[in-house]
Amino acid sequence: MFSHIMIGTNDLPRAKSFYDALLGTLGVPAGFVDRHRIFYRTPTGTFSVSLPINGEPATAPNGGTIGFACASSEQADAWHAAGLGAGGTTCEDPPGVREGAAGKLYLAYLRDPDGNKLCGLHRMAS
Repeated sequence: MFSHIMIGTNDLPRAKSFYDALLGTLGVPAGFVDRHRIFYRTPTGTFSVSLPINGEPATAPNGGTIGFACASSEQADAWHAAGLGAGGTTCEDPPGVREGAAGKLYLAYLRDPDGNKLCGLHRMAS
């Protein structure tokens, strides 16, 4: 459905350090910097972090969450731990199983250093 997702940052080197560590747990190669942006490319799409081109400060969306697919609950835990170790902060409930209309999900939430809300998600067998 998506070709790419781009979010803003106010500190490109800090964002690169954070996302290299976080996405590395999912097997995503380190990002490459192109002037004011960082790109993380996979066969299924691109995730980008950018200094705002209008020169205004980057702000996190209120009510927005970006979800990253995890192959297992262990990978989601490693993703969460890497994010915390790289300067992220935990949010929501601790990582764990949630059940709802979408079935059983293992979810791990955190915020990046710029305040963007992220989720590591593993869809569990029913």
